[in-house]
Amino acid sequence: MSAKYGLVSYNSSRKHISISIPASTEVMSPHIKSVEELRVLGINLSSFSPPTQFLICVAGVFLFYLIYGYLQELIFSVEGFKPFGWYLTLIQFGFYSMFGLVELQLTQDKRRRIPGKTYMIIAFLTVGTMGLSNTSLGYLNYPTQVIFKCCKLIPVMIGGIFIQGKRYNVADVSAALCMSLGLVWFTLADSKVAPSFNVTGVLLISLALCADAAIGNVQEKAMKLHNGSNSEMVLYSYSIGFVYILTGLLCVGGLGPAVAFCSEHPVKTYGYAFFFSLTGYFGISFVLALIKLFGALVAVTVTTGRKAMTIVLSFMFFAKPFTFQYIWGGLLVLFGIFLNVYSKNKEKIKLPSINDLRGWLLTGKKVRFLSQNV
Repeated sequence: MSAKYGLVSYNSSRKHISISIPASTEVMSPHIKSVEELRVLGINLSSFSPPTQFLICVAGVFLFYLIYGYLQELIFSVEGFKPFGWYLTLIQFGFYSMFGLVELQLTQDKRRRIPGKTYMIIAFLTVGTMGLSNTSLGYLNYPTQVIFKCCKLIPVMIGGIFIQGKRYNVADVSAALCMSLGLVWFTLADSKVAPSFNVTGVLLISLALCADAAIGNVQEKAMKLHNGSNSEMVLYSYSIGFVYILTGLLCVGGLGPAVAFCSEHPVKTYGYAFFFSLTGYFGISFVLALIKLFGALVAVTVTTGRKAMTIVLSFMFFAKPFTFQYIWGGLLVLFGIFLNVYSKNKEKIKLPSINDLRGWLLTGKKVRFLSQNV
């Protein structure tokens, strides 16, 4: 085989190891399914049109991650739990690994396609973004954390340029800026209610932001290059990450106190953590589907919009003062989402030109003039 297809021969020319997606004229290795086939929680998304795929993924992300965010705040509201953010992440990674193993066993093809070295990098970034984010809630209030996390749209685009060599158009850049500014505006009002500023928390969430900016691009590149499945990605990245966190907790002596505390409150810690992990696993499955189908930028755009909805729902469950800053920030976020969707569907979405708008205005003036004469 030609080297340009990324196929390496061993002893026989009929045996190959596929490390990239071959051209349409080449026959793909039998253990690799069609690139078009993608299943999420048993749903075969390949049988739907792209707009329907997008709507299903967005619905899954919003549904499960809204519950996920509520449970996350609920767990950290337990008195005395705030110092144990890394232990919560360990439990979360353990559940994710079990869920991924079960889902992978239900599929016909159980082979690992993405190299182990790549999974070690992804696991390290995943530990960084989730562990540091969970731990930062012990030092920052939720709105302050969101202010920092909402800014990851721009780092993701920068990561896409340097990691994958991508180029984004003006609409994508404008969408990222609008959503970031909108969420900052939206959450600043909430942060004024009970601001909690801590340098340690700022450092933790900033490091989580850097890891989060890189992980989407690394996952997208790995899944497209090796055609890995969502269940495979979740199983190996989180199981390796579980080992990372367990080793770290054992080294610093943080495992014993966390286990002792959670043993005293099993329902409010392990019980909540199970449903927290379950909804998070379902949510990450839809996020990975978005990354594979539409790219890291679209996935982050959707998850950023979900954060705005999380704050909206917090007003429904918890009494808070209201200002019009929430409305203006929310509208700016919605406009950013529209710009991103428009940039991906320019051929299908026909926006009126300046001449069209001018014609409509002139027509409206003529109708009003005639009605006044009548």
